[in-house]
Amino acid sequence: MGGNFLFDGPGDAPVTILLAHGAGAPMDSASMNATAQALAGAGFRVARFEFGYMAARRTSEGRKPPPRAETLNPEYRAAIAELGFKGALVIGGKSMGGRVASMVADDLHAEGKIAGLLCLGYPFHPPGKPEQLRTRHLADLQTPTLICQGTRDEFGTRDEVSQYALSDRIELLWLEDGDHDLKPRKTISGFSTADHLKTLAEAAARWAGRLVS
Repeated sequence: MGGNFLFDGPGDAPVTILLAHGAGAPMDSASMNATAQALAGAGFRVARFEFGYMAARRTSEGRKPPPRAETLNPEYRAAIAELGFKGALVIGGKSMGGRVASMVADDLHAEGKIAGLLCLGYPFHPPGKPEQLRTRHLADLQTPTLICQGTRDEFGTRDEVSQYALSDRIELLWLEDGDHDLKPRKTISGFSTADHLKTLAEAAARWAGRLVS
């Protein structure tokens, strides 16, 4: 990755959040930019990185499809090592990026390397395939976790997620009428995406404050 991080927020923030992107869009997508800026506005230092297949799309002709999420676990660990961060670190990401972070979180938390896990639109199942759950490792997750999810996310709605066996270390923040990008239909919900991102950032700040206090 060669130090290809994007940073937002104060360099002396008490908590840094390392975010990976989702399967289909890069680390500087409009959604990732807006989320990083909202978190930075709540006092976090935010670092973003790209998995190799996504970074390759910037340089080569071919668009590689995203690999299986679990094969990216070593890349996430490598990004943490490269970041070389010594303070309170929260790892996470959007959709697939958060899922990969969730698979490496417990080992890192047990080693004292991370304080928590932040997932933005967790992909509980593929769209239209609610039987293909990606929740087995979430049942006994030991890392303090905040999952921010839109209530109409096609990867896991509020009604669906309420049926899952999830660890009691996982807190859920539901954003009314939000889709997989946490985007609501303003005419239906009365909220804008900016409203939801502000709510997310403020909730994350309260949650992280409890982790490091």
